[in-house]
Amino acid sequence: MAKSANQKRKLLLLAKLLLERSDDEHPISRQEMQAELERWGLSAERKSIYDDMEQLRELGMDVQARRGRSGGWYIGQREFELAELKLLVDAVQSSRFLTRRKSDALIHKLEGLTSVHQARQLQRQVYVDRRVKTMNESIFYNVDKLQGAISDNKVVTFRYFEYNARRERVFRRGGERYKLTPYGLIWDSENYYLAGWDELRKEVRHYRVDKMADIMVIRAKGHPRGRWTAEGYARKHFGMFSGIPCQLRLRCENRLAGVVIDRFGMEVSLVPDGENYFTATVDLVVSPPLWGWLFGLGPGVEVQGPGWAVEQFAARLAELGERYKDVMPQAQKGDKTAREGTGP
Repeated sequence: MAKSANQKRKLLLLAKLLLERSDDEHPISRQEMQAELERWGLSAERKSIYDDMEQLRELGMDVQARRGRSGGWYIGQREFELAELKLLVDAVQSSRFLTRRKSDALIHKLEGLTSVHQARQLQRQVYVDRRVKTMNESIFYNVDKLQGAISDNKVVTFRYFEYNARRERVFRRGGERYKLTPYGLIWDSENYYLAGWDELRKEVRHYRVDKMADIMVIRAKGHPRGRWTAEGYARKHFGMFSGIPCQLRLRCENRLAGVVIDRFGMEVSLVPDGENYFTATVDLVVSPPLWGWLFGLGPGVEVQGPGWAVEQFAARLAELGERYKDVMPQAQKGDKTAREGTGP
C-alpha cells in the first residue's frame, strides 16, 4: 500500500479512536495509539504521533494534550456538550409519540456523539408521570413525509382510525381515504397533529398523526393557505378539540392575569374592569376542554359573551350539578362523621 494511502488510513483510525474513547477524563496515551495502529497493521514512531495530532487539529478537530504520568490526547470541544446530550436523551425517552423501540434506537445514536465513557451517563431513566408510549411505529417516518408535503404544497391522502375497547383499530368513514392539503404540524399535549384543508369538509381541520395510516403524497397542488399560521390555529383550540369558533369575552379577577397571559400570550388585551377585575376577549374554538379549563379556575372567571357560549357553559354546569345532586347529602353526612371522629 502506498505511503500516502497509509497515512490517510492512519489519520482516520486515530480520529475514530479519539472520538470514540477519549474525553477530558480519559486521555489516550501515545502507547495506546501505537498499539491500536499495530492492530491494523500500521506502525507509528513517537514523533509521527505528534505530527498526526497536529494534522487533526488543522483539520478542525479540537485535539487537546495532557502531560504527566496519566497524560495523552483527547477531544475537547465536541459538536454537542454532554449536558446537551443529556437533555436530548431525556426528551427522546419521555416523548409519547415515539415507540419504545424507536426511543432506544435514537438514544443509542446519541450515545455515539460522545465517548464510550460519557455515553454511560446517557443511559438515564427519566420518570414521566403516567406517560404512555404510542403503539404506532410508523409515526416517526410519517412526520418526515408530511413535512415534505407541507414544503412542496402537495395534497396527502390517508386513512384515520381510533382504538376500541379491545385495542383494535377502527377506521373512520368506513376506511375511506381522507384528502387534505397539509398546512402545518402542531405539537400539543404530547401529540403531533396535522392541520390543513380538508377536501370533504371544505374547511381547515386537524388530525392526530399517530392515528393516520397509509399516508400517500399525491401530485395534486394543495389548497392555498392564505394567512393561516400554526401558532394562531393552535392557540384557538384547547387540547386540539374541534368546536365552534368565536370571540369569547371573559371577566377575570386580577390575580388570574398571569394565568390568562400564560395561556393566550403576551399579546392578549387585558382591559381593567373596576378595581379588582379585568376583561379579556380572545379568539377561541369553544369545546369541552375549554369549559374544563374555565371550570378549573373557579369563580374567579365569568363568561360574558357571546350569549350562546354563556348559555352553553351554564348548561354544562347545570348538567354536572344534576348528576351529583343525589350524592351531596351522603357526602355532607360523611364529612360531618369524619369531623366528629365517629367514623370507622
